[in-house]
Amino acid sequence: MMLRLQSQRLHSMLVTADVAISGVLLIVMLSLPTATGLNAGSNWTMTPGLLATALAACLAWPMTLQQMGLYDSQRLRSLDQLIVRLVLAGAFSTLVVTAAAFISKAPVGPRFPVVFGLTQFALLTAERLTVFGVLRVARRVGRNTRNVIVVGTGPRAAGVLDTITTHPEWGLRIVGFVDDVDIPMDPLIPSERVFKLVEMPDLLRSHVIDEVLVATPRSMLSEVLPVVSACGAAGVPFTLLSDIFGDYLPPPMPTRFGSLAALRFAPVHHSPTGIAIKRAMDIVGASIGLLLSAPVLGIAAVAVRVTSPGPAVFRQIRCGLHGRNFEILKLRTMCEDAEERRSELVHLNEMDGPAFKMDEDPRVTRVGAFLRRYSLDELPQLWNVLRGDMSLVGPRPPLPHEVAQYETFERRRLSMRPGLTCLWQVSGRSDVRSFDEWVRMDLEYIDTWSVGSDLRIMARTLPVVAFGIGAR
Repeated sequence: MMLRLQSQRLHSMLVTADVAISGVLLIVMLSLPTATGLNAGSNWTMTPGLLATALAACLAWPMTLQQMGLYDSQRLRSLDQLIVRLVLAGAFSTLVVTAAAFISKAPVGPRFPVVFGLTQFALLTAERLTVFGVLRVARRVGRNTRNVIVVGTGPRAAGVLDTITTHPEWGLRIVGFVDDVDIPMDPLIPSERVFKLVEMPDLLRSHVIDEVLVATPRSMLSEVLPVVSACGAAGVPFTLLSDIFGDYLPPPMPTRFGSLAALRFAPVHHSPTGIAIKRAMDIVGASIGLLLSAPVLGIAAVAVRVTSPGPAVFRQIRCGLHGRNFEILKLRTMCEDAEERRSELVHLNEMDGPAFKMDEDPRVTRVGAFLRRYSLDELPQLWNVLRGDMSLVGPRPPLPHEVAQYETFERRRLSMRPGLTCLWQVSGRSDVRSFDEWVRMDLEYIDTWSVGSDLRIMARTLPVVAFGIGAR
């Protein structure tokens, strides 16, 4: 209860501080001389338009942070995850202030929303990172800790112990492990802290427990029902680690089936807002990319046509979202009869699984080799992105005959729109020779997707393409 009270106090303090800092900043900026171009005059009066802008300036940031869960505990969140969310919150808040000032015709200068937004972002991010850092240091020295009980004493429980031990900044303290009688125990589990399942109610009464982590084998789920009942009766939250159902199962999402609470294991259940932002990034990015790359595309197309017979643009059927076929566009890098000659080279495939990869492919032309090295042959796919067949970031689109050979779990690669670049391309490209590893990276991307992860992959793609890293 004390921990919950501390969390509520911190929540209230952060909201108050965010609103106060925004309010003070607003007053300071409105009081600046007119020469700064930030306001319409130093002797401003509170007009309806200015009031609307002031409310947006003070409330947009905390309301956005609330929606993004940044007033909840950030105990298990990494620093880069926090920074990405703060950047997104700052950008959205600035857009809200800009829209409010424009629509209400507030007496502020044209530069006011941007300058205010950047300054507000700098101040409030510094505040949030300071709190984040102080809490992490406090947890490392034993303050602001959460007491947990782990259900299980096998390898999965040992994995939980290792994770908690290697993250002291989380501030999690294991009170004990509970398991059934005569169950083989992992050697990493300290025997002096092992209790029987029947002792669970006593542990909840005699200790302050903030959370119970269920890390038993799937075969023992029915035997931990007393633990679930005890947690429910005592009002203690419990977490069931979803990998109990297998490594390839996506993260669950709480939902309801009629009147019953349920967990939905969907291939992807990203927020509609996030997906909308991703699509907006695709449209803007592909439009700008096509405009900037037009001269390069023209020169490359001429080079392809002049140096080998055949069309400059190669069209091929690929599998997109949920396996739907679409026509992908590429600059041709192989001889005109490359598809017919493919069967002659299948035995030389240097990658396991259904995908075909081959160094020194005799079908590749000299110009094609250059285009491939710097991924210039992929530029026409910006049109596929603009059309909605593809995204800037996502699993690479496979061929239909490759999909026909997929195992059931491998088809989950198709549960997200295919992309121009992906985690595989920034992790070695053609140096990755294991199809299983390729699938693992694609599923990792799908399961952990965020707008921030797309931005990171795009940033990592630039040097990979510029220096031809891993290209074949």
